[in-house]
Formats: sequence, structure tokens, C-alpha cells
Amino acid sequence: MTRRYSRIVGTGSFLPPRRVTNTELAAQLAQRGIETSDEWIVERTGIHARHFAAPEVSSSDLGAEAARRALQAAGVPLQEIDLIIVATSTPDMIFPSTAAILQRKLGIAGCPAFDVQAVCCGFIHALAVADAMIQADAASKALVIGAEVFSRILDFNDRTTCVLFGDGAGAVVLTASGQPGILATDLHADGRLTDILYVPGHVAGGKALGDPFLRMEGRAVFRHAVTLLGETARAVLDKAGKTEADIDWLVPHQANIRIMLGSAKKLRLPLEKVIVTVDEHGNTSAASVPLALDCGVRAGQIRPGQLLLLEAVGGGLTWGAALLTF
Repeated sequence: MTRRYSRIVGTGSFLPPRRVTNTELAAQLAQRGIETSDEWIVERTGIHARHFAAPEVSSSDLGAEAARRALQAAGVPLQEIDLIIVATSTPDMIFPSTAAILQRKLGIAGCPAFDVQAVCCGFIHALAVADAMIQADAASKALVIGAEVFSRILDFNDRTTCVLFGDGAGAVVLTASGQPGILATDLHADGRLTDILYVPGHVAGGKALGDPFLRMEGRAVFRHAVTLLGETARAVLDKAGKTEADIDWLVPHQANIRIMLGSAKKLRLPLEKVIVTVDEHGNTSAASVPLALDCGVRAGQIRPGQLLLLEAVGGGLTWGAALLTF
């Protein structure tokens, strides 16, 4: 019996039109009595700008546009999609899922559509789920999307977090194939670390209760991130019988240039083999890996036949990696 694999056959992304530079953001924060600067932000994060969505724009809006672009790139008719998975921590509403809302906006119905919540590692988790469903013959053509409007949960009185994040979406079309595409995935979580990156607010009794803003212990996240990303990268390479020397491109979660450089160093990869978009996009959480992937493809950096390592770490803590032949 021929083994069934899944392959990425198209990528797409979308950013809200409003680009917010560090200088513009610093001016806005100064009005609140908070001091920061372009130099301060760049030195610590590598971020120069990010995009913020307009108030009326939701994660499903961004995700739907990224999905359309991925479908166009893949040459796959929308009606052939039989699975939609959206990774997001900023859903349109409590329910229905952002995936169901996005499905409606795309104009299709009937196929399973659901969300995955693993924060910044959400896309890796969603990709692993879609890959498993395709291998199990439960789907043949899937849309896997990461979409976020993180600007809605930022505390603009906290310069250590509000300068880091942006809004955006990325998507891939995954299809069944007789040829290997996704070679291996590796997923993890450690709930003991929930209190170093979280948004504790919730809805009850008709009210929003608790703190509705993102809270982070930056040093703790940094310390764990570099170690965990190195471990999951090694694990996924071992699963696929590959080594770091086989990697053509590292497509990491775009959290912080220091974390990304630390991850590359552990894999003995030069910066020239790392797809970097954090400078222009900031941290777009679950959208960052597919967004960076699409940017690499459209820039002509990522080409068919190359070996890609995708990795991410996020609140939970969650972390994981995917190794694939593009």
C-alpha cells in the first residue's frame, strides 16, 4: 500500500495596511508619559515596525485574505478544500470558531472547520493536525491558517510588551501526495509555565472579568525559548533522519531577533539561512511562521525541493517544530 503524505502547494499572507514604525509608536507612548525610542526597541528586539488592524477588522478578515492568496498560489479551487484549521489566540468571538466564520467569508460550507489555540506555536500545531488528518485519509486538501489581531490585547502602558507585537495572517494549502512533503512534526507543552506568558481575562455573567491584557516575564520566556527551540529542532531532525547540515532554511517564530539568532546558533546555521521578518512585522504570534514562510517564497528565497525547518514557542508554554520538503 502506497503511503499517503501531505505537501504544501501554496502559501499566502496578509497584513493590515496601517504600518506603525517605532518612532510613531514611541510618540504615542510619550503622550502616556512612557519613554521609549526606535533605538531602544531595535536593540532589544530587532523590530523596526509592525502592522495594526483597523477597529472593524477581525482575525477572520485577515485570515480569509491570506487564505485566498494561498489558494491562488496553489491553483486549488476553493470548492476542493475539505478541511480548515485556524490557529489564533485572538478569535473573533467566544464561539463559533474563527475557522467557521472564515469558512463563511470564503463562501464554502460542509467541511470541518475548527480553531487551534497554542498561542505563538499555534500554526505548528495546526499544521501537525492537518498533516495527520491527511495521512489518515480524513482530508485531502486543507487550509491551515494563522491569524491574529494582537493589538487588541496589548497594554500600551507597558513598553516591555506593547512594542513587540503586531497583527497579520499567513496561510498554506496542504494537499495529499504520494511524495513526502511534511517529513516530521514535534509538539510539546508545559502547563507549569503558564504564568510567564498569559492573558488572564475572561467573560462571565455578562461582564469581562480580570485583566484583559497580555502579561509576560520577558527574561523567563527568553531563557526557556532558546533551550526549547533547540530541543524540538533536534527532535524533529532525528525523527526524519536528517541533520542540521541538510537544512536549507530555518523559518522560526518571529518573536525577537535575539531568540532567532540563538536558535540558529544551536543548529550551526548562518543568519543567511534564516527567514527574518520580525523587523517589519513584529511578533504576530500564530501568524508569524506562515507569514514568514510566504514572504520567503514570494521573495524567491524558498524554492521547490528545499528542506525547511519551522519552529515556534508560545504561551502555555507550548513549543514545536515541523520539518518539510517544500
